[in-house]
Amino acid sequence: MQGYVITDPGRLAQLDLPEGEPPSWFPLLSWRATSVLGEVEFGRLFETFERTAFRLETLSVYDVEEEREEFEAFLAGKPMPPEWSDNPWVRSMTDLGKTVSRVHVLSSPLTDYLRYELSAYPGNITAGESIGIIDLARQRVTGLPDHDFWLFDDAVVYRMHYTGSGKFLGAEQLAPARLPEYRGYRDVAQAAAVPFADYWEQYH
Repeated sequence: MQGYVITDPGRLAQLDLPEGEPPSWFPLLSWRATSVLGEVEFGRLFETFERTAFRLETLSVYDVEEEREEFEAFLAGKPMPPEWSDNPWVRSMTDLGKTVSRVHVLSSPLTDYLRYELSAYPGNITAGESIGIIDLARQRVTGLPDHDFWLFDDAVVYRMHYTGSGKFLGAEQLAPARLPEYRGYRDVAQAAAVPFADYWEQYH
């Protein structure tokens, strides 16, 4: 059987491993967990989910290769591409009647990357995405994880893994037993979040 190395400090702390035993786990045959999904495999989930997709974002910087040129142009004050006014990726889902939403947990003052990302959010909203902001410098919110995740159709959850600099490492499908935990995180985040338009107006 192929095992997968556990690197999450929280999960490692819960394990009672014999000395020298490698920290790995084996997927249960009762649920479909193969390996941590890479970017291409994970991207296919946005074509196959049926009803809802929710994301919790927690990082202040995401190192996305496809964004680097655009990010540099943004910092230089150059015009952004047309899709900023109506995000085609979001619309490819919402035009099918699917619901896409996210809450971004951050702390002002914003990093350059967050200024870039949040400046693009109005185009996502025009395309039908619902976006909320939790600014921990302005409000105290407890009961949320310190990592990103996606919850699809209220039934499948993927924990997102990144390097310290925000480069995507993979998406780990969590066991069904953890669904109530992550549904709870979503509910806490959505209840505490300020609508993006209100936050952006106040921030500026």
